[in-house]
Amino acid sequence: MYETGRVVSLAPWLTGHERRIAFLLDTQRTDGGWGLPHDGYALVPTLSATEALLSVLVRAESPDEEEPAQPQPAEDVADAAARGLSRLRELLTGGTWASPPGAAAQPDMPAIELIVPSLVERINRHLGDLGTAALPRDGLPLPASMDGTRLALVRDLLRSGARPPKKLMHALEIGGAAAHGFAGTGPESTGAIGASPAATAAWLGDRAPADPSTPARWYLETVAAMHDGVVPVAYPLTVFERGWVLSWLSRAGISVPVPPEVVLSLTAPLRAEGTATAAGLPADADTTAGTLYALALLGAPHPPDPLWNYETSTHFCTWKGEDGFSTTTNAHVLEAFGEFLATGAAARGGDRDVRRYEATIEKVGGWLLEQQRDDGAWTDRWHASPYYATASCALALERFGGAGRGADAAGRARAWILRTQRPDGSWGRWDGTAEETAYAVQTLLLTGRPPEPEAVRAAARGRDALLRGLSMPDGAHPPLWHDKDLYHPSAIVRAAILAGLHLIETAGTHENKE
Repeated sequence: MYETGRVVSLAPWLTGHERRIAFLLDTQRTDGGWGLPHDGYALVPTLSATEALLSVLVRAESPDEEEPAQPQPAEDVADAAARGLSRLRELLTGGTWASPPGAAAQPDMPAIELIVPSLVERINRHLGDLGTAALPRDGLPLPASMDGTRLALVRDLLRSGARPPKKLMHALEIGGAAAHGFAGTGPESTGAIGASPAATAAWLGDRAPADPSTPARWYLETVAAMHDGVVPVAYPLTVFERGWVLSWLSRAGISVPVPPEVVLSLTAPLRAEGTATAAGLPADADTTAGTLYALALLGAPHPPDPLWNYETSTHFCTWKGEDGFSTTTNAHVLEAFGEFLATGAAARGGDRDVRRYEATIEKVGGWLLEQQRDDGAWTDRWHASPYYATASCALALERFGGAGRGADAAGRARAWILRTQRPDGSWGRWDGTAEETAYAVQTLLLTGRPPEPEAVRAAARGRDALLRGLSMPDGAHPPLWHDKDLYHPSAIVRAAILAGLHLIETAGTHENKE
């Protein structure tokens, strides 16, 4: 949602512009917002969609003579923008966003402290430019936790010509005028800037590029064509998706014939600093750990030494300079080191390497134990649901956290999952979902080996939710993964659902469902 709104505003020349506007109109909720309505997650998509619709109205009032004429927007564009503004005032003055940090749960989304001020600024400028009486002229306030200082510093950095941190390129659109043609970056092999349609659109600018062959333009055209005009928050995510898909399936015991080129696609990008989620992004510990774990499961173990780049005194950061921490990144790091040791490949480096790997496993396992909540669950900054974080941490600790502490923590996680199952057999933070049910089932059946009878019966009751999920189109699944906006990595989620179903079937429980 966020990314599509940015492309409407920043690249109105791109094929499918009218389709993207229609998408925004069709997906507005009855309360005037966009995106999931829960716990502050609506703010960023509602800001983006509202700003995009206002940009359509501004262009209609002041058309660019050098650009092809745009169709006059329908009346419902102004109506939708007005309802979006009304909802934004509620969001920005409500308990979550109007309170100081820590007073209420605010979503921990990448670059949110830059995205929100940049969109509020653009919306307020549009309101000043528009002459329609149907829209308010007074601007939106900034959240109490954001004063725009960091945004100003980043824009100064871009204007100076200095090379900013690579991860900033994923959100280059916050740079305003400084993003257009920014010399510190350029199209990757995929054609993208920062693996992001929004960043790519900002770099190209709001007029069709003079060079019709520029890869950045054809990246946008390709991504839009693949998704019927709308665009995802990031594309492509090949290494990230393949590593996770293979891990989910292999861990559940599903035999998957893996072509050599798939193994090559995982091992070839590995460098001394690790591997990145996508071209244009910096290497990170999470993708690196997931890739290393998948390679070990596939019989092609690679030393986990690139992960040392991300070690801190207490745990592993997702990337250098990270604000906060990720429990699931550390769970995946634990699996990467643990599985490499389990393959026996570590012995090739001698006793010294083995001892260092063992010490790292002990360190990360201990840190993860400290992060477990009193109720037995974990939460994480890269996913909205505690069921994902709990599955990641419980499975890693059960296998590599020690027979005592790790098994006890996994047992507390199973108890929490059993307590939180819904009457229809599903699991979910807000509503029951197939994705979250898959994580719950895996936690129940892949820890406490052999699974406890109560866990087996509960998993069986989740089977119908998993089957419903397989029959749903990708767009019907709620997005739960954190990026600039929530997103749904369909291949990864589908693999998790298949893994859950396979575990239920092989446990022989579906016939005994209660």
